[in-house]
Amino acid sequence: MAKENDTLEVEYHVKREAFASLKKELPARIPRFIYDSGLVFEYPDAIRGIYVTGHSAGGGRFNDLVSLVNKTDLNAMVIDIKDDWGNVTFKPEESSPYAKIGKDYIKDPMKTLKTLEAENIYPIARVVVFKDSVLAKEHPDWSFKEGDTVWKNGRNESFVNPFLKEVWDYNVGIAIEAAKMGFQEIQFDYVRFPEGFELRDDELIYSQGDFQNSSEDNIQKRVEAVTSFVKYAKEQLEPYGVKVSVDIFGYTATLPEAPGIGQNFSKISKHVDVISSMIYPSHWTSYFGISKPDLEPYKLVTEYAKVENNTLAQLENPPISRPWIQDFTATWLGSGNYKVYGKKEVEDQIKALNDQGIEEFLIWNAGNKYTNGVDYTP
Repeated sequence: MAKENDTLEVEYHVKREAFASLKKELPARIPRFIYDSGLVFEYPDAIRGIYVTGHSAGGGRFNDLVSLVNKTDLNAMVIDIKDDWGNVTFKPEESSPYAKIGKDYIKDPMKTLKTLEAENIYPIARVVVFKDSVLAKEHPDWSFKEGDTVWKNGRNESFVNPFLKEVWDYNVGIAIEAAKMGFQEIQFDYVRFPEGFELRDDELIYSQGDFQNSSEDNIQKRVEAVTSFVKYAKEQLEPYGVKVSVDIFGYTATLPEAPGIGQNFSKISKHVDVISSMIYPSHWTSYFGISKPDLEPYKLVTEYAKVENNTLAQLENPPISRPWIQDFTATWLGSGNYKVYGKKEVEDQIKALNDQGIEEFLIWNAGNKYTNGVDYTP
């Protein structure tokens, strides 16, 4: 028995030494599996991007937009993958749960992405989340109802319910489809309740899902739901190696939270790689002591950037700031309240960001008609 014990002791030490030797050869941390789309993109020195609809990405305008990026210091495109009505802008495979909401706006998304790869243009997939008339019609119980009908806002748009996990998974699934195709970043837009929701939250019929038993008031429940969705989406997308960004109203950086829509700038910023405040001068009422912000794009953006910088500086790991600025003319503001936006106005917004240390930006024009001759690094 003693001899047998001696043999076991020797075998134990041999195996232990062998394992120790092997351990030295292994990396300190084995990386987690990351999905590989087969496409290769480099993150630029700083993102300078434009918005591209599904129709533009899949139509003749696409080549013009690629040319615009190539002949300027632009380097990225934010492309609609799920649009403002809830349509997926390409046709998924028939087996996909999103096949029936697919449109053929982008007839060959892989060809589009390969073009962007060849031209070294960074691709960002825009996914509109809770504004979704298509899903609200298909699942009224996932939406907000007035009596027996789905509620619509003044623009005839419906929203789905941020409290519901089913809605989260539906949108995260679309984001995963985009990540698998090769998009390097998922940008979630309309991550909020409808504007003015605090005025009708007691009138509309809807479920609070898992948040029903929260001890918080309704304002904080909405904040909790929106923030939790962002955190959940980020976690679910980790295996795909994509960055996650969220579009957010600019004024939320100036408030503890937006009470009706559930957006808390700091809380959302903790769970994203990029925060993209929509700071179009035309979208502000009198603010920062500026009575008509659309007339003073440099000053408006400067004052906003100061506030945002201060807010983000208080976070342990702040995300990249990449605001949305405007390249459109807001005629709806009425005579004397707007100005025609062109080269100078776009450059003024970029310069204001740069002067405050913010190097990244995205430019919005709903029709994708961007001003010629703009210096994007003024």
